[in-house]
Amino acid sequence: MLPTLATSNTFFRVLAIFNLFASLTSVHAATSYANDFVDPDYILAKDYGSSGSPAKLTIAGWARELAAKGPWTVTNKTATPPTGDKRTYMSWAPYWWPDCSQAGNTTALSDEQVWTTCRYISRDGIFNPDARLVVNDVGAFQDLSDAVLYNAISWALSNATSNEYSKNVVNFVNTWFLDETTGMLPNLDYAQQIRGPGDPKGSHTGVLDLKGMSKIVSGILILRKGNCPDWTSELDARMDDWSKRYITWLETADLAIEEALSTNNHGSFYYNQLAALYLLVNNNPAARNVTDTFFRGIYMNQIEANGEQPLEAARTRPYHYRAYNLAAMITNARIGIYAAPDAPSPFQFKTSQGATIQSALDFAITFKASDSKEDNYASELNPNVAAVAAEYGDPDGKYAGYLKVNEPDYPAEAWFLWNQPLSDSGLSAQASMSGVASGPEPTTSTRPSTGASDNGGVSVRNGGVAAILLGFLSASIALW
Repeated sequence: MLPTLATSNTFFRVLAIFNLFASLTSVHAATSYANDFVDPDYILAKDYGSSGSPAKLTIAGWARELAAKGPWTVTNKTATPPTGDKRTYMSWAPYWWPDCSQAGNTTALSDEQVWTTCRYISRDGIFNPDARLVVNDVGAFQDLSDAVLYNAISWALSNATSNEYSKNVVNFVNTWFLDETTGMLPNLDYAQQIRGPGDPKGSHTGVLDLKGMSKIVSGILILRKGNCPDWTSELDARMDDWSKRYITWLETADLAIEEALSTNNHGSFYYNQLAALYLLVNNNPAARNVTDTFFRGIYMNQIEANGEQPLEAARTRPYHYRAYNLAAMITNARIGIYAAPDAPSPFQFKTSQGATIQSALDFAITFKASDSKEDNYASELNPNVAAVAAEYGDPDGKYAGYLKVNEPDYPAEAWFLWNQPLSDSGLSAQASMSGVASGPEPTTSTRPSTGASDNGGVSVRNGGVAAILLGFLSASIALW
């Protein structure tokens, strides 16, 4: 039987989408951005324009891929925290390495003996891979934060009252935070422990481990404000209670206060967490007070007149750390705007030397990752470039031009959807002409991915092109 006209049109639309994604996915892989706050009102308004279609496809694909890895819980680790309760969050300091020269051993030490016998010394910026060998609560939380965000956005894009995306969010949040047997206790007393002899304690730097809380808050707010029936009032009340207890820890614990006083990116990300949590518990004035405290405080000395971030430039990976702190500053600004939209925009706040977030970005893009042999972080600035273009404008196309050169398929990045207005440099026109813009969104993963990096910035989960295209064809069946 010959296909009907409608079937034929759908077939050619799917074929066009396939061809488009064959070109995009050959260089594009799922990515965990350092941090962001995505305005739930913007997502729920769904006023993205046709140029947002490639990003929507990416988001739906990443949502399904991440969901397949969950749910996550702090109780999955094989090591037992000093408290004896596996619900205690735990991680090992990533830049600390064993020095066994004074251990006094006469035979080779086992891994466990090294962890408890040898003293540990800091090697800034050099990641110790065994910090994730037995305990990977930090990696689990990173995946959790991305899964919650992308599944929540995918639910909003789907126009469904309830579906697998919203149910995923509920399952993940309940398992990590709320379940009596798997839920994390609301503190970071044993985050980024420095191993060695004696009684291990957490470090103030461990507060950074939960920086992605702003992504989780974005996701929950999307479901809450979108009146998703899966996000029940009972769940909301329990998450509100957990968040208030964790807020108390963030504002009173010695480790947390020490992190708040850190003048570099650690302090910036601290304020991300605290401000986002105040949004979650419906205290927008407190959230704005937190972001204002950041901008009146440590921010004042973070950017010099020429745009340099001296505290980040002094690190062993300056390209990465400039981008990393930019992500934190942008997140604080966006939370501040959402909390008090009628107040002055933090994006206009100036440091003691008269610089803004835009100044820092403009300086950072004058460097290449290869300049400091940081090629693995080459794409880390791109979300920040998009954010600056969206917030400050891009009348001469400088930022869009930068993205077109440094990430030629950038309209297919998830962040393109919520960084508007931002020119797509005409790249999305290919998708529109192929029918992508008018077609429904896929319901299964388009970009499979595996693996993850440390919590120091952009994490890339690489997927084979064949697997990506196979997954996309499976998704496209829903269009026929």
